[in-house]
Amino acid sequence: MRLPLCALICALSPWVCATSTIAAETYTIAVIPKGTTHEFWKSINAGAIKAERELNQSGARVEVIWKGPLREDDRDQQIQTIENFISRRVSGIVVAPLDSKALVRPVSVATRSKIPVVIMDSGLKSEDYVSFVATDNFKGGQLGAEHLGKLLGGKGKVILLRYAVGSNSTEEREAGFLDVMQKKFAGIRILSSDHHAGATRETCYQAAQNLLSRYGKEVDGMFAPCEPVTIGVTMALRDIGRANGQVKLVGFDAGTQSVEALKRGDVQGLVLQNPVKMGYLSVLSIVDHLRGKKVPKRIDTGVTVATPENMDTAEIKELLNPPLDQYLK
Repeated sequence: MRLPLCALICALSPWVCATSTIAAETYTIAVIPKGTTHEFWKSINAGAIKAERELNQSGARVEVIWKGPLREDDRDQQIQTIENFISRRVSGIVVAPLDSKALVRPVSVATRSKIPVVIMDSGLKSEDYVSFVATDNFKGGQLGAEHLGKLLGGKGKVILLRYAVGSNSTEEREAGFLDVMQKKFAGIRILSSDHHAGATRETCYQAAQNLLSRYGKEVDGMFAPCEPVTIGVTMALRDIGRANGQVKLVGFDAGTQSVEALKRGDVQGLVLQNPVKMGYLSVLSIVDHLRGKKVPKRIDTGVTVATPENMDTAEIKELLNPPLDQYLK
C-alpha cells in the first residue's frame, strides 16, 4: 500500500512534521479600538497583550497588532484601518465598532475574505462575526439608574447627557438608564435626555456647561454613560459650585480623573466594566476560532457599581486601578 506523501514525510522525518505543525500555529491578530485616547482603551490593550503572552507561553505563535483612530468619532479612519488589515491578510480581526451601522460593510468584507472577526465592547447591526465580547450595557445603564434613584431617595430632577450617535454601547446604557427611571422612579423627573456630548473630553465639558447653564440650579442628579462624559460633567459641576455631592453624579468607567473624583466625593458612583477581561477574552476567542474550536456567539464580561463605600474592596480596587504597567511598559 502506498502512503500519502505527507504521511511518508512524517514517517521519515518526525521533526519536519512537528515543525510544520508549529508553523501552522502562527497567528497575526489585529485589535482595533474605537479610539486610542481614553484610558478605557489602554485597559483593553493590556488585556489583549495579556492574552498574547499567555498564548505564546503555551506554544502558539501569536502577534497582536494594536491600531485604531485617535478620536472615537473618526469612522473613516476606523474603516480604513480594517481595510488595511484585510489587505495585509492578517489571521483575524478584533474590533470595537465606533458606529454600529457604518462598520457593517467592512466587517462583512473581512469575513468574505476569510478573515474572521470578533466584535468587542460595542455592538454591530449584523451577525456576520464570530463572537461579541462585551459588557451587558443595557444592564449597566439600569444599575446606574438604580443607584442614582436610591441616592435621590426616589424623587428629584435628573439629566442624562448622552455620548454619541451610532455608539451602540453607550446607546444601550442610555436606554437601560431611561428604562429603570421611567418604570421604577415615578417621583423623578427627567429634565433632559436628548443632548449628545461628543467624542472628546472637551466637547463633553462644553455640552455639560451648556446644559447646566439652563438647568444648573434645579438639577438634583446626572448620569454620564462613559468616561469622557463623566469627566466633562464633573468639571462643569465644579465650575458652578455644585460638585461634592450637591448634584448626585453617577458615571461610567474607571479613568484616572473619574476615580479621583469618586475619592473626592464629586462622583457618587461609577458603573464599571472589565476592559482588561474584554481585551483578553476577545483575543483568546479569535485564536480559539482559528484553531477550530467552538466559540460562544456572546460573551458577557460583567458589570458592577463602584461607590465610596465599596471602592476599597479587593474586587472593586482591581477594576478601578487595573495593572496596566504590567502589560503596557
